[in-house]
Amino acid sequence: MDQQVAWGVLGCSGIAERRMLPALDEIEGSSVVGMASRTPDRAERFAARHGGTAMSYEQLIDSPDIDAVYLSLPNSLHFEWAERALRAGKHVLCEKPMTVSAERTDSLTALAADRGLVLRENFAFLHHPQHEVVRELVERGRLGRLRTFSSAFGVPSPPVGDIRYDPALGAGCLLDVGVYPIRAAQLMLGSGLTVAGATLRVDADTGVDMAGHALLVSENGIFADLEFGFQHSYRSRYALWGDAGHLSLERAFTPPAEHRPLLRLEEQDHHEEFVLDASHQFRDSLASFAGAVRDGRTPEIERSWLRGARETARLVEAVQETATRVKQRGAVPA
Repeated sequence: MDQQVAWGVLGCSGIAERRMLPALDEIEGSSVVGMASRTPDRAERFAARHGGTAMSYEQLIDSPDIDAVYLSLPNSLHFEWAERALRAGKHVLCEKPMTVSAERTDSLTALAADRGLVLRENFAFLHHPQHEVVRELVERGRLGRLRTFSSAFGVPSPPVGDIRYDPALGAGCLLDVGVYPIRAAQLMLGSGLTVAGATLRVDADTGVDMAGHALLVSENGIFADLEFGFQHSYRSRYALWGDAGHLSLERAFTPPAEHRPLLRLEEQDHHEEFVLDASHQFRDSLASFAGAVRDGRTPEIERSWLRGARETARLVEAVQETATRVKQRGAVPA
């Protein structure tokens, strides 16, 4: 392989440590050159394990030896450092959400398009082939006319002091887990979704949203019923319901690399199950991004990624603006 992709890792987060860096170690033609954290000791520990040199944020952005930045800082810092990286000529793979506002996401996507740089929001689940199997079954008419898409992503409460409880850092379940059902609805129903209603359960003291429910409607009248939150046992699923059948998928967003997905299709007087191949979606996300950097962008593919990011940000903002807020005392662990 002629061209290597030299990565800088901006933010030594939990998702970087557990998922993305081990996957990056497996990507042929990629190497970690720089590792930056607000805590130098943490950057040095990550560099010792995954390669590269511990740097400051500024050193990493300015380094001429780095082609692409994987950005996993707190949500409220995404815009500033993604913008700096793009202006420095770096391609950017940004953890979701890309920013905390539709206006800022629009600004980043416009900058990336203008500079001819790859900018993607890291929804790794989009790279798992299980979703294409679902789309094919729908397109073949196995569900008849699609009426409803439903999805839920809930996780147990983060530990005390977690940054996802800090309003200054872009806290809350909508930006952390709620974006997954929203992005899945876009995948299955297309663009042009509108928010018909929403509810957020918020901590009475901090205003941080801890759980939520949103109803979206597609341009052709299909409902998307979405649930998400930090106050739940783990659940990660979606289902599609038509006038001729119902299709469901568990572990939809964060399946382990060895997991073989099980699709359940229920039709009138008929039940069928499809056991699919396992897939390492985090590795596939990184490989796809690195391929776009190394081999040259396919314009329509990259435009699709930018459109998807803008649409997600627009819908998140619409949920925030539409939502009825139900206050709960002591929702954030003290």
